[in-house]
Amino acid sequence: MRYLTDRKRAQGLGAGKSGTQTHWRTMVRAMILTVLVPIFIFTFGAGIGGTYEEVLAYFSRPFPAIVTALTLVVGMQQLMYEAQETIEDYVHGVLEKVSLVAMWALGYTLIAAGLFALVKLAL
Repeated sequence: MRYLTDRKRAQGLGAGKSGTQTHWRTMVRAMILTVLVPIFIFTFGAGIGGTYEEVLAYFSRPFPAIVTALTLVVGMQQLMYEAQETIEDYVHGVLEKVSLVAMWALGYTLIAAGLFALVKLAL
């Protein structure tokens, strides 16, 4: 063992697989949310306060519906990836795998339910 180089001693001890790709995906989603969230707040705020029919008419227009859908999807994906990192750091073994599956299932269910509600509202 003492004849091994530093690189050989460190090989296999850390994750050097997809960290950069995961980091870039997270940064891109964060940049998209930086633009989407203020637009969503102003768009959603303009639709609040009217009657039921006015709100239906407002979200029937393409721009508010698209901004709401994009914010929902990108925001939930960011939340799921951050939750995945937390689970991978603090939970181990079979419970880690079960937690990851449950978290992904819940996240995609929330995305589907939100998009379904938006489509019902918009149509």
